[in-house]
Amino acid sequence: MKGYAPLSDEIINALVNALGSDCVIQGREKCIPFGEDAGEDKRVPQLVVEPTCPEQIQELMRLADRHRFPVTPRGLGTGLAGGAVPVFGGVVLSLAKMNRILAIDRKNLIAVVEPGVVTMDLKQAVMAEGLFYPPDPASLDTCSIGGNAATNAGGPACVKYGTTRDYVLGVDAVLPSGEKISAGVRTRKGVVGYDLLHLLIGSEGTLGIITRLILRLLPLPPCTMTIAAFFPHLDTAMDTVSRVLAEGHIPSAVEFLDQKCLALVGDLLPFENAVNSGAFLLIETDGMQDLAQREIEAIGSLCVDCGASEVLLAPDSQKRQRVWEIRREVALRIEDASPVYVPEDVVAPIGGIADFVSRLPELEREYGMSIYSFGHAGDGNIHLNITADDPERRAMVDRGIEAVLRLVVSMGGTISGEHGIGVAKKRFLHLELLPESIRLQREIKKIFDPKGILNPGKIF
Repeated sequence: MKGYAPLSDEIINALVNALGSDCVIQGREKCIPFGEDAGEDKRVPQLVVEPTCPEQIQELMRLADRHRFPVTPRGLGTGLAGGAVPVFGGVVLSLAKMNRILAIDRKNLIAVVEPGVVTMDLKQAVMAEGLFYPPDPASLDTCSIGGNAATNAGGPACVKYGTTRDYVLGVDAVLPSGEKISAGVRTRKGVVGYDLLHLLIGSEGTLGIITRLILRLLPLPPCTMTIAAFFPHLDTAMDTVSRVLAEGHIPSAVEFLDQKCLALVGDLLPFENAVNSGAFLLIETDGMQDLAQREIEAIGSLCVDCGASEVLLAPDSQKRQRVWEIRREVALRIEDASPVYVPEDVVAPIGGIADFVSRLPELEREYGMSIYSFGHAGDGNIHLNITADDPERRAMVDRGIEAVLRLVVSMGGTISGEHGIGVAKKRFLHLELLPESIRLQREIKKIFDPKGILNPGKIF
């Protein structure tokens, strides 16, 4: 840990005395699971702290500030960019036990939660009150609200409803110094001072540790309608998405799978001949039943006009749920089948999606890799699972990944839609951001964290 103090017995004793032995985890074997996320990077922390209240986090950060040891915040470890990996060892701060839903306020349409609340648990709790929390990342049954906020997670619903940032009204956070701040409001509007709230959201735990969130809720849509559309080619499906949006339709979800994904999971879909299609669109509308049904029928007609080989209505809620389960299993299936597996999540401009995906086969051939394409077609967020059948080809694959990222930036897109930068993509930051932008962001980091103790080694 160059530049950082090791955790001496004296420091560890001070941590135990200040925080209590119940929330301090010691021993390499016990700490190993906290040193990784769902990506490739792994490190073993010297110590893990699992607090149950903000005051314990404040005490931890005061000691870290005094002795200059690194602290890496961690939600539930579902990230794919290494954002929760303790690059310099030190302490992993696990927020898993701060997992209470503190309030659901139907009158004001807000929820107040701790950062360790599982996203699915919140969605189900507010649904029981006739309310709706839209963000729905693929790992919603295992990821945490705090982790969602740290990466500004999205999901299929963001084509209509936006990302996590759009639903966080306010937060409490602990700074690297141990001081506590509140940012944001409990109301729908507020312009008092600089917008520190939206600086913290998406900062990947590098500026502060979120200890409480005030979330905006919506009334629960009374009806959801779903169609499955199959196409002979992926570029035809992507052109269809552009047409649907251009004609004024706002689906609540537009997901796609390419032919490679269908070959892997198509036999599991509750539709005949899915495995033989070139591309698959899953499109949903929601709202009042008559309106949702009219819109889904209009979208289905557009799919046929644009060249869909088959369009099927999925009115059965059980069938709809099964389709979504399979969609969320795609990445796991790809990873299990591939010796080399690298998940990427680029975003292309809506009008350029078809052009972008049409250029991927050329890169596959040039760099000896396979690219599985799926994701959120409605907002251009394309998940590219890049694979190879020989681990010795990894260096070539890495060059291919850079070529893919350069391509999407050249087309006006971005190198990450919801995974974040973390460790995995920091070497590519310069592809998208100008040097002056990077300099300013480094200076912001120094203002919040002058000693560089909070989640060091990330983004830059």
